[in-house]
Amino acid sequence: MADRIREKLNQLRLEADESAAKVEELKAKVKALEQENLAKEQEITSLSHKNGLLESENEKLDTTIKDLKKTADEGLQHGTHNETLQRRLQLLEEEAEEADKTLRETNEKLRQTDVKAGHFERKVQALENERDQWEGKYEEMAKKHRDLQKELEELQNEIGNI
Repeated sequence: MADRIREKLNQLRLEADESAAKVEELKAKVKALEQENLAKEQEITSLSHKNGLLESENEKLDTTIKDLKKTADEGLQHGTHNETLQRRLQLLEEEAEEADKTLRETNEKLRQTDVKAGHFERKVQALENERDQWEGKYEEMAKKHRDLQKELEELQNEIGNI
């Protein structure tokens, strides 16, 4: 009977050790996900800042295009000057289109990053829930271990009194 108790205690110790190892592993995973989430948040901030700069640049370019178009209309009598302005206008429009394309790409990256951030937040929450379950199991096993230890001591006392 004492062998069975020892065997049961050894089993409980092994389960407790395995639970502790699993808790540590889950804590490491949570930490890694939190760091990854922080990196994604920093990337979102960076992309948001870049997005703001591109929008500002795009507004400047739009204003410049409007000004150049107005100047071109007023300068019809100046043929060569008008051609120069038209070329400049075309370059600015291409730059504006490129800036607009970059803005759309940045917005898409920002959207994808938001989706990923949401995914990782859900993943972190799931891992935290799993960790909480493992901690609960660990505490339950620790309580069982203490109870069995107490029973063993009582049994040893009874055997000693016999």
